[in-house]
Amino acid sequence: MFSLRNLFRSQPDPREARRPLWNAVVAAARAPHWYAEGLVPDTLDGRFDMVSLVLALVLHRIDDDPAQARAGVELTELFVTDMDGQMRQIGFGDMVVGKQIGRMVGALGGRLGVYRAADGSEELRAALVRNLWRGSAPDAAGLAHVMAEVAKLRAALAATPVAELIVADRLGGATA
Repeated sequence: MFSLRNLFRSQPDPREARRPLWNAVVAAARAPHWYAEGLVPDTLDGRFDMVSLVLALVLHRIDDDPAQARAGVELTELFVTDMDGQMRQIGFGDMVVGKQIGRMVGALGGRLGVYRAADGSEELRAALVRNLWRGSAPDAAGLAHVMAEVAKLRAALAATPVAELIVADRLGGATA
């Protein structure tokens, strides 16, 4: 029987089921090795770029199982919500936040395309240099570190069944 109580009862946010995975994406992107050995700038832009890189790799893996497409959407929505909150915390106002979020989502979309490039390829190398270091390549060791860690993370994600990945609270292969 239908009751008014059910009508006004708040339903749990389905995106919250992806919260552990989102937290794992952020933790993997904030791992000190990216910034120390990989020489990714430890700035707002650098952190955004690393979150976008790790998120793109995770979303690519989720795309391998079309039945889990909703999980990818929910994870992307958490990205947008988190970026919105971060910008507001920094002090951006409503008028600016919407435009910046639009740019961030556009940037993520572009990265989703270019980060499909094969591990070790010149295409991936060029995309990483363009996005992580704004076109100025770091020394060879820093770039090699990032390339190797991307390959390692991608291999670990490929070895994880998507049904397990979408509820994971850590990413296999992510170096702390």
